[in-house]
Amino acid sequence: MLIGLFHQLVEILLSIIREMGYFGIFIGMILESSFFPFPSEIILIPAGALVAKGEMVFIFVFLAGLLGSFVGALINFFLALYLGRTTVNFLISKYGKFLFINNSRVKKTDDYFKKHGEITTFVGRLIPIVRQLISLPAGFSKMNLFKFCLFTNLGAGLWTAILIYIGYFLGDNYSWLNGNFSITTLIVLLLSLIIVIIYILWNRKNQK
Repeated sequence: MLIGLFHQLVEILLSIIREMGYFGIFIGMILESSFFPFPSEIILIPAGALVAKGEMVFIFVFLAGLLGSFVGALINFFLALYLGRTTVNFLISKYGKFLFINNSRVKKTDDYFKKHGEITTFVGRLIPIVRQLISLPAGFSKMNLFKFCLFTNLGAGLWTAILIYIGYFLGDNYSWLNGNFSITTLIVLLLSLIIVIIYILWNRKNQK
């Protein structure tokens, strides 16, 4: 039953993407990365299947997905940059002792992103749920905009390519995807862990 529902959902998304084309992918990824988070898998994997059928071009799907993710990330970044600090200062002054937040903890968050904002932003774009939210602490901590843009695009680009290729190689084999998607997620999480370990080792080497 779940396989049937999943198949129907993918078919509906395929029809929407066919109708709206690359612009539909772009809009969908903006929503996915900003204020209306939902799995990017349900956009890019069907698009990858259309690439395999010759109905779409890989590079255009990739660019639409990447640009949509980037624009959505910027929306969250600037919301947190301009509204987040004011909101938190108000909460600290009014309800800080009840919410267990204070200026010291806020400063620790700022200091963390100054030291590790690049790797956190990059890896965060690869982790489910986190990738929709990682732009908020980056904006709140006033992360360097150039670095935020660079590492957001690196992470989003890698994730976008992975999903398109999954759709490309699976084609219409939705039953396999429905039963093994957790394996795909685990592989991406392991990849993220390896990147973090390499970063930690490299950072320690430089400190020495």
